[in-house]
Amino acid sequence: MPWPSRAGPGERMNADRQPRSPHCYFDRRFEREAVKIQPGEYYATARGRMIVTVLGSCVSVCLRDRGNGIGGMNHFMLPGEADASAAGRPARYGGHAMEILVNHLLRLGALRRRLEAKVFGGGQVLRGAEFNDIGARNAEFVLSWLAAERIAVTAQDLLDVHPRKIYFFPDNGRVLVRLLKSLHNNTVIERELAYGRRLQQTDVVGDIELF
Repeated sequence: MPWPSRAGPGERMNADRQPRSPHCYFDRRFEREAVKIQPGEYYATARGRMIVTVLGSCVSVCLRDRGNGIGGMNHFMLPGEADASAAGRPARYGGHAMEILVNHLLRLGALRRRLEAKVFGGGQVLRGAEFNDIGARNAEFVLSWLAAERIAVTAQDLLDVHPRKIYFFPDNGRVLVRLLKSLHNNTVIERELAYGRRLQQTDVVGDIELF
C-alpha cells in the first residue's frame, strides 16, 4: 500500500483510514515503517508503524488500546483549548489534540475503555518570562485531562530541562526516550512555534530509556 502523502496535522485520512502525516519513512535501525510528527500534529495507526517526535516544552501522549495494539501519538504546544484565532490549528492545543487523537483511535477500532497512556515532555527549554512555565502547564493539563477521562497513565517522563526524542511502538506499547543535551534556544522556539522546521543540533545526553 502506498505511503500517505504530505498533508496537514493528521486530520485527513487515506483509504485505509490512516491519518496522513508529513514525514513517513523506513527506519533501518528499528527495521520498520515510521512516521515523524511535528508540533501541532498527531498520528494514529493500526499497522504497527513506529511514531517519532522531538519534544521541548511541548507534550506528547502515546495512547493505545492495550487489547489490540491500535495506537497513536500527538504533539501539542499549548495547554487547554483553542480560541477563535486558532482556527485550522486545533491540534496545537491540548484539549483538541487529545480529542482528535482519541477519535481517530476509535475509528480505527480501539475501545475507549481499554485505552492507556504514556506521557512525555514539558521540559523547561524555552527562555523568557512568557515561556517560564509553559512546560509545567502542559504537563499539568495533560495529566488532569487523562484523569478526568479515566484513562490510565502507565508511564511518564515530564518536566526537567532537557528536550527529548520519543520513539513509540503502538503495537506492543513500548516507548524509547532519548534525552538531548544541546539544542540552540532559537531552534527550539522555532520548532515549537512553527511547523516543519528541523532541529539543527541533537547531542545525546544519555542512553535510551525504555517505558
